[in-house]
Amino acid sequence: MNAKDLRIVFMGTPEFAVPSLTALVENGYNVVAVVTTPDKPAGRGLKTHESDVKRAAMKMGLPILQPEKLKDPDFVETMKALRPDLGIVIAFRMLPEIIWAMPTFGTFNLHASLLPQYRGAAPINWAIINGEKETGVTTFMLNHEIDKGGIIGQIREPIGDDDTVGSVYDRLMETGKGLVLDTVERIAAGTANPVEQQHIDESTLKPAPKIFKEDCRIDWTKGGRTIIDFIRGLSPYPAAWTELYSADNAPLTAKIFSARFIPGDVRATEAGKLSSDGKSYIHISCADGKIDISELQIAGKKRMSVKELLLGFRNVGQYTCQVPK
Repeated sequence: MNAKDLRIVFMGTPEFAVPSLTALVENGYNVVAVVTTPDKPAGRGLKTHESDVKRAAMKMGLPILQPEKLKDPDFVETMKALRPDLGIVIAFRMLPEIIWAMPTFGTFNLHASLLPQYRGAAPINWAIINGEKETGVTTFMLNHEIDKGGIIGQIREPIGDDDTVGSVYDRLMETGKGLVLDTVERIAAGTANPVEQQHIDESTLKPAPKIFKEDCRIDWTKGGRTIIDFIRGLSPYPAAWTELYSADNAPLTAKIFSARFIPGDVRATEAGKLSSDGKSYIHISCADGKIDISELQIAGKKRMSVKELLLGFRNVGQYTCQVPK
């Protein structure tokens, strides 16, 4: 079958899915509808927020569906009326079987890891946090289990020492669109041949669960390389953070976006100790040296370099990241 004749329903929400949707349309594939999350109020003014995928779909003049519930009878009937040949999912909600099994050729997902490793909601973050040197993107067919369907294709991507989740995200977002187009062509040609994820020792796999605020708190008792990977894996979002304590004031929350490790001998009791010349640097002690902070954001202020911060924060040396006893 000609891939351009496939009736495709595209499902996604964030920016990560937009290049793939755009590539499908620009290359002449038949996207008959886009499914994304409902609009919701956001921000101080509670203005209506539309998903990145919806905004892109509107610009391209594509039909848009925004069901509250994916099992809603009206939505199911609308999907049936579309007569989909293929479903494509990128960073969307978990689909019920009545939806993912509906297209003639099934539904495939683009996942930002080298499956079966890093199944879950935050694969790029966890790969960097864990100090991996490589990641990638995978397309696989959806089935009853999350991220466990048959693998169709993968593209590998190196992780550099200075990479952050932001830089790797941007590269995988672009790499992914090529893999999506290739996967559509292979499915249409009957050459996809998904490889089932079977006979895998689950204990050897690294998970990638959703990351919450408390998960982002820096543990200064850990080694410097571990802390740097933690900061990189959360920069720029949701951002690693710590609290700055002083004798007289309530603790200040500080998000840290970039830093480097300076190895050295440190007493265990010094972990979290802060030092600064008040002009050019802020160092925080860890298990085996110091973390030299480069960029941070104090609560209520904008993101800035350490030198910029110190222009108006002269008493930083009075603070520590050690929790008061």
